[in-house]
Amino acid sequence: MVEVRLDAVSKVFSRSGEPAVDTVDLTIRDGEFFTLVGPSGCGKTTTLRMVAGFYFPSAGRIFFGADDVTRTAPNKRDTGMVFQNYALFPHLSVAQNVGYGLKTRKVRGAEARRRVDEALEQVHLAGYGGRRIDQLSGGQQQRVALARALVIRPRTLLLDEPLSNLDAKLREETRLEIRRIQREANTTSIYVTHDQAEAMAMSDRIAVMNGGTVQQVGSPEEIYRRPANRFVATFIGRSNVLELPAAGAGPEHVDVTGPDGVTLRAAAPSNHGLSAPATALVSVRPENIRLTVPEVAGSLRATVVETEFTGMSTNVVVDLAGTELHVAAVQVPAGLAAGATVGVVLPAEHLWVVRP
Repeated sequence: MVEVRLDAVSKVFSRSGEPAVDTVDLTIRDGEFFTLVGPSGCGKTTTLRMVAGFYFPSAGRIFFGADDVTRTAPNKRDTGMVFQNYALFPHLSVAQNVGYGLKTRKVRGAEARRRVDEALEQVHLAGYGGRRIDQLSGGQQQRVALARALVIRPRTLLLDEPLSNLDAKLREETRLEIRRIQREANTTSIYVTHDQAEAMAMSDRIAVMNGGTVQQVGSPEEIYRRPANRFVATFIGRSNVLELPAAGAGPEHVDVTGPDGVTLRAAAPSNHGLSAPATALVSVRPENIRLTVPEVAGSLRATVVETEFTGMSTNVVVDLAGTELHVAAVQVPAGLAAGATVGVVLPAEHLWVVRP
């Protein structure tokens, strides 16, 4: 276990000087499961590869504890890596694959066999050591790759989209296994994914990246309930972001005027810097909006555009004064259909001001 720190780390590949990763400052705590999440091309995998030592930063430094590993070779960093395609050797048995890292570290004989057996037990593959890789399912191969990374007892475990090749059900089961194993091993872990639900379910903390920069760092709940800006609000889960005129403001709130002239109070970060008549960006999650038929006092008038039944809820799109609003309704009011007039209730406790 070790704390991993990135100090103003940047990486430039092209001659144009455009950074793939731009001045990233991160601290991953000792024993933490930390996830880098963002769209394709945002810099998350490049960041992970710099931690692994596969790329050296163009600027900045990387520390494992007190050790500056910025220019240290990958095989000298004491990291375990799980790749997207698992990178297993098809001509070796399961046990030989798992023990490969021990062999390169000159751990042999009874000690190597004991540690391989322990690693296979840890990933629930005891008794599979003699099998060929092509005799395993995708989920089992993924666990072999995880066992191979853990058997060397790394200071840091790095996982680059390890579940992307699995189907939805197996992906959900396997992510629970990875989290269980990580907790038991108590290994500092950095996980890369573009799947927001995966990041939310597995992580102690998350860094949301876009355009090579870190947009926000926080716990899953912090990022979901208090997104820093419009990108985070719309990328993590779904969110409606309303552009509303500010009517007044306090240290941690902004009063805004809704389409029907109704004043709404939204919580805001202390550095929001807004005052009337500026435009505020107000985020509200679809599941936190309530629809009423007929309209009620304090509600905003809207027109239903379409409905979609999903089983657990009904997704409703409404037109609110020219703005499309998405609602996830568990209980649907009677008479809800395309063209119907409804009241939209935006609870103050679920309104949050975000930066552009």
